[in-house]
Order: sequence, then structure tokens, then C-alpha cells
Amino acid sequence: MDIKFGGRMRDSSAVVRILLVEDYELFRVFVRSLLEENSKFLIIGEATDGKQAVEKVAELRPDLILLDVGLPKLNGIKAACEIKEISPTSKVIFVSENRSWDIVQKCLDTGAHGYVVKSSAGSDLLPAIREVLQGNQFVTASLDFSGGEEGNNAADCKDSLTPLPPINIPIRHEVEFYSDDAALVNGFTCLMQAALNVGNVAIVVATESHRRAILQRLRSVGVDVDAAIEQGRCIQLDAREALAKVMVADAPDPARCSALIDNLIRQAKKGANGNSPRISICGECAPTLLADGNAEAAVVLEHLWDENTRNYAADTLCGYLQSAVPRQESTLILERICAEHSAVHGRALGF
Repeated sequence: MDIKFGGRMRDSSAVVRILLVEDYELFRVFVRSLLEENSKFLIIGEATDGKQAVEKVAELRPDLILLDVGLPKLNGIKAACEIKEISPTSKVIFVSENRSWDIVQKCLDTGAHGYVVKSSAGSDLLPAIREVLQGNQFVTASLDFSGGEEGNNAADCKDSLTPLPPINIPIRHEVEFYSDDAALVNGFTCLMQAALNVGNVAIVVATESHRRAILQRLRSVGVDVDAAIEQGRCIQLDAREALAKVMVADAPDPARCSALIDNLIRQAKKGANGNSPRISICGECAPTLLADGNAEAAVVLEHLWDENTRNYAADTLCGYLQSAVPRQESTLILERICAEHSAVHGRALGF
């Protein structure tokens, strides 16, 4: 059987040459593991920013490009437009956690053939590739384009860089500002899914409602989160409970903060069964303090967390809701919070 591919006929038994463009190392590992299970897929190159992607396309002329939206240097949409000029026969599938219909439409308007939501990649990526190779278009079914209330909420989500890019430093302590609860749940879910799928340990320290939503989402995308919890590879802790352990007179206590982190890391290492995996932490303790109006304590806790996690191979993503940042002092608070992190994402908040 032959497949129409990029305006020419392609033998269905031929190897599909794929360029993977993704700045988040764990997710690249996850996608690579999916594709390597099929002998017909060959990853011929990887890129971690938009400019590098364009250069790789010019050099390699891949059959298929898996392209993130939120990329450093040149975002995925602009990169796709340049790629179309350089290699018009290359197929493009966007792979992003952004659920905004406006963003999806802009991606497809570049001539891309597909759009897969990252948290659904485990179930959707391979079917998307099959459909696109057959000349069809694929968009993750869970996206709501009806224009109803849920769709409008999704459209309000700002595009942002994928958290925890592959920077060669001992640990990453990064912050992302989310437009609403749904965006935060999506971001944390994506990070935990990627960590668990490559055998790492994922820790979530979040509010009860967020933890419940994250676990539900992980189950819906095929992650056996219950087994991971039982094995100790997925650890969850309530943000309020964690704060009760570290706060003294409305301020974080250094010794108590150190003890809390030590305990979490010990649990994580026990769940790793003697291996030494990277530990990924999603947290909103400091964000909870900020939401309570205790901005100074939030900044101090971020500083203590950064100091203590440097002793371990543990990456942290702190998730703040846009609504939690006080408007009257937003610039100063944002600057102080961002200064305690190695990278900042979701900066286009409209402040």
C-alpha cells in the first residue's frame, strides 16, 4: 500500500524520518520512547528552540516534524511558517499543552497537519502520526471548540514556555504563572506525566482541589497513577498541611522547611527502589501564602526552598495563579518572586 505524503506517493513500509522539537527534556525522552517502539519511525534530529529547529529542517529535510508551541528564541508558530518555506513537503504536528482555540487555529493556519495536547500524547500521538501520514488532519478530541463556557475558559489560557527546560545545572527551581485553575492543573499534569513515564519520581504539593484534578487527569491520559502512588513514585502532600509544618508566627522556619524537604526526598528515594532518578516537584506552598495575602512569607519560603533543594537532584516547578498576585503591588512582588527562580514562564500576564 502507498501513502500520499507531502504531494508524492510514499511506500508505507518506508521509514519515516522525524525531527523532534521540544525544549523540555523529560517530554523529549517520553516522545522518543514512544516512537522508538515502532521500527518505521526514525528520529533523525532534535532541537530545543525555534531557531535551531529551522536550521535542522534546512539541513535534514525531515518527513515529519513534531513541534512545540512555546519555544525559546523563536516560538513554534513562527518557526512553522519558516519551515513551510524551507521544506514544504515536511509534515508538521504541533504538540503543546496549550488548549486555546485561538492558538490551535493559528498553528493549523501555518499549514500544520495536526495538533496534539501534551497531556494526551500517550494516547494521541501515534494515532495523530498515522492520520497525518495518510494525508488527514488530526486534533486532540478533548479540545473544546464549541465556544461555550468551558471553551472560553480554555481560550483565556496564555501560551507559555514548557516548564523545566534542559539546562545543564544541578537543579531547576522554576516558576510559571497560570491564567486559571485549569491551566495550572494542565501544567502540573504534563510535568508529572512526563516524569512518571520515564521512571522518575513525581511529587505534588498542592491544594486539595488541584491534587484531585491532577490525579483525575493523569488517570484519564492512561497513567497508572494509583500504582505509582503505591510504589512510592508518586507522592502527594496537601499544601496547607505542608505549610502547617514549616510556619512559625506567620513566617517560614528554616529548620522546619529543611526537615520537610528532607522527608519528601527520603520518601522519593525509597520509592525509587535504589535507583537514582531525577525528582520532579510541583508545588504551590508559596503561592498559597501569596493568595492568603502573606507576600513576604511567600518570598522567604521560595528562598528557603531553593537553598534546600540544591542538595538533591530535585527540580521544582512553582505554580502561581494570576489572580493571587496583588494588583496594587504586582510589579514588586513579581520581581522578588521571579528572582528566587532559575527560570520564569507565563510572563505575559497583562499586569
